[in-house]
Amino acid sequence: MSCTETIVEYGLRAIGIGERLLPKADITLCEQFVLIGSGMIWNLYFALFALAFGFFAATGVALARASSQPLLQLPAKAFIFVIRGSPLFIQFFIAYESFVLIPKLGFDLSLGFVDITVETRWLTKAWLGALVVLFLNTTAYTAQIFHGALLAVPKGDIEAADALGMTPFRKFRRVVWPSMLRLAWASYTNEAIFLFHATALVFFSSFPAWRQEGDALYYANYFADKTFNPFVPYPIIGLYFVIFTIVLIAVLGVVNKRLNRHVPPE
Repeated sequence: MSCTETIVEYGLRAIGIGERLLPKADITLCEQFVLIGSGMIWNLYFALFALAFGFFAATGVALARASSQPLLQLPAKAFIFVIRGSPLFIQFFIAYESFVLIPKLGFDLSLGFVDITVETRWLTKAWLGALVVLFLNTTAYTAQIFHGALLAVPKGDIEAADALGMTPFRKFRRVVWPSMLRLAWASYTNEAIFLFHATALVFFSSFPAWRQEGDALYYANYFADKTFNPFVPYPIIGLYFVIFTIVLIAVLGVVNKRLNRHVPPE
């Protein structure tokens, strides 16, 4: 099989498209690059969705953490403390065991005229359960970053917004939130990189891959077992992570320039 044929057959195998049977003998370098790259689709999926949802959730948690209302502040502080105080791998384990213990794989939701069974079995699969854990993890860390940035927003900016008669929502949207993001963006970039790298832990978690559609480390481990040579597949996955990390830094760098477009260049 040529390398072009390998790309066609295995390029999208990680999402269930193409050849299902993995190579077992005479494994080529091209097959390893293609299949590990195919598995990176899942790592990107975990990172992008966890960061996207976690970014907005963290804003709400940070506001609750900075609130003077105990009913908002205490739960936010407890959530941040528990998530930041426990290892991510333990969070994977606890979440999986909790999802497995949900009775009867679902519960009935009564709408009065009809009962709907809400399935929860998907929470024990990696594509959803692991995503929930990564989402909660990045939400807590990002919320702490945003909370620190909220406290550092210049008081003069807030006073100027009050003097202009801005409503609380308009003041937050036009003054506080942009200033918070500018102050927090460098630290948030590091959190985004950490979260992307943390997607490799999904392979070691209890969450099983759905129909053997595993992530990049799933295929790297497979090739290491079949070829008895870990010094080829693991450097390949490392190379993929480096490449996508560079892309992530570039994208977040563009956002940073946008946030600081009013600042004159040095």
